[in-house]
Amino acid sequence: MQDVTFAFQRAELMAHAERFREQFATAEPFPHVVIDDFLPPSALEPVLEEFPEPRGVTWQEFDSAREIKLALSDTELMGPVTRNLLHEFNGQVFVDFLEALTGITGLIPDPHFDGGGLHQSRAGGYLKVHADFNKTKRLNLHRRLNGILYLNRDWSPEWGGDLELWDSDMTACVKRVAPLFNRFLIFATTDNANHGLPDPITCPPDRARRSMALYYYTNGRPQEEFSGEHSTLFRQRPGEDFKGTFRQRLKRWVPPALADLFSRRGA
Repeated sequence: MQDVTFAFQRAELMAHAERFREQFATAEPFPHVVIDDFLPPSALEPVLEEFPEPRGVTWQEFDSAREIKLALSDTELMGPVTRNLLHEFNGQVFVDFLEALTGITGLIPDPHFDGGGLHQSRAGGYLKVHADFNKTKRLNLHRRLNGILYLNRDWSPEWGGDLELWDSDMTACVKRVAPLFNRFLIFATTDNANHGLPDPITCPPDRARRSMALYYYTNGRPQEEFSGEHSTLFRQRPGEDFKGTFRQRLKRWVPPALADLFSRRGA
């Protein structure tokens, strides 16, 4: 059985909070920070070993003009090391660290990993630039922070997959974050936090862009940040058009199996 005894240490995390607090607050185009070598390799390597393959469990599949990716939020389908690490990300010590880093108090982790958990995108996968949903109906809480832990050892820059951070009026990509192994990204979730990996990934067929996604909430949020409850807000880059493929458009009207059949015949 895998060792599932990893636990965050308060002193180590608070040192990170002290070091990166100002960087988070002043980052452009919206508050964020990237921390490399975030976990001990011994805590993360077993997560890679037990990471479910695309056909290994029942992943939630997204396939549209706006996103092609796989997501898994059901912890019962994950290995013990992964489940322990997710529990640590939702635990007291880590939440205390997030509050110290960001200045956002009263943070509440999501035990259901709604929209979070494990993500992976195979060759051809993408996620168009967007601002995330701002409230969870299940918990009736406001979404305030996103955390992403990247799980891609030996990832080649030629494959793409960088997370792009765009300015509020969608005129320019201000920063790119490569999805490198053991890199942790945390950013404030607001209506102007436009981010995504909008161009198809070109990794080999036996590879996938993998990550662990964590979301944190509060009971209410500053009035200046709230413009009404909304789901994911996809934003088009200059000159971009979310038309989608013939098969993706066809799936709106017929079952997926028939859409695949028709698209193969039309190819």
